[in-house]
Amino acid sequence: MWKRFCAVQQYLNIHIQSHTGEKIYPCKICGRHFLQAVSMDRHIKEMHTGKRLCSCEICGKSFLKADNLKSHMRRHTGEKPYSCKICGKCFVDKSAVNAHVRIHTGEKPFSCKICGKCFLQFSSLNRHMRIHSGDKPYSCEICGKCFSDSSYLNTHMRIHSGDKPYPCEICGKCFSQSGHLNEHMQIHTSDKPCSCEICGKCFAQSRFLSTHVRIHSSDNPYSCEICGKCFTCSSSLNVHRRIHTGEKPYSCEICGKCFLRSHDLNRHIRIHAGDKPYSCEICGKCFSQSSHFNTHMRIHASEKQYSCEICGKCFSRSWNLNRHMKIHNKKNITIEKHVESVP
Repeated sequence: MWKRFCAVQQYLNIHIQSHTGEKIYPCKICGRHFLQAVSMDRHIKEMHTGKRLCSCEICGKSFLKADNLKSHMRRHTGEKPYSCKICGKCFVDKSAVNAHVRIHTGEKPFSCKICGKCFLQFSSLNRHMRIHSGDKPYSCEICGKCFSDSSYLNTHMRIHSGDKPYPCEICGKCFSQSGHLNEHMQIHTSDKPCSCEICGKCFAQSRFLSTHVRIHSSDNPYSCEICGKCFTCSSSLNVHRRIHTGEKPYSCEICGKCFLRSHDLNRHIRIHAGDKPYSCEICGKCFSQSSHFNTHMRIHASEKQYSCEICGKCFSRSWNLNRHMKIHNKKNITIEKHVESVP
């Protein structure tokens, strides 16, 4: 009876640790911690001994157990034998179904001891804990940059490989991340639910609106350590730093020309491909860049947003205004010379 009680208590203790996130079994080789000793032993066999008996014939990935290989093979075949009884959505393995069901029930059994935030899955809690610890165990073998999650590393590697597996079915533009594709799709749907209360400009996502609002507040929290120039978002600062370092990480495979930003490279590649994805619905004229398309549309709309501060004349293009300003500059120079010549 006492032995049975101890066994039950042991399982209870293990279960409680799943809620607290406490991991008391460290791997002596890499330092990674585990909830259970059996999980640590499995980790050592799979990651450090190199003994993987079952390998996938399609992608070559190896596994310690046949069950793990069987579950992995479903990713190639598309088989999803486990379904949610509430909504009918199907999944590759049972653990994925269990995690999904919590979306319907609202259950978040895994909580962070530090900030109290709760999660649907234990893996999500693990990933979250690295924010507090600053742990970044996944490093890029090419540039050395480190990441807190393997998925972030996989996404980062596409910068080096140039891989863009997510294409837009409407215009053919490709993206390295599914999130970027989803953002892009809103260009075609014109769905912009987030609007600025000050100027009324609309955005597809709230994060774009948050960055935009800083224009009105003059809030530029990201500053360059070299020249002191400030920016509204961190991505703009990162691009700006390359001006100082001379770094141009995006190169054209056809002509070798290098660029500061990925979208500059994408725009350049259209020159080689002859691709013009932006077409005018009124006259049918096509353009390789959205900025050229927007400028063209002002011709049909008779919109002239660039006005001369001296005479009030308006123009549809900024370079037309700049050329016009030279007329006033020449007049000023002529008047000054006339004044100087008067005795």
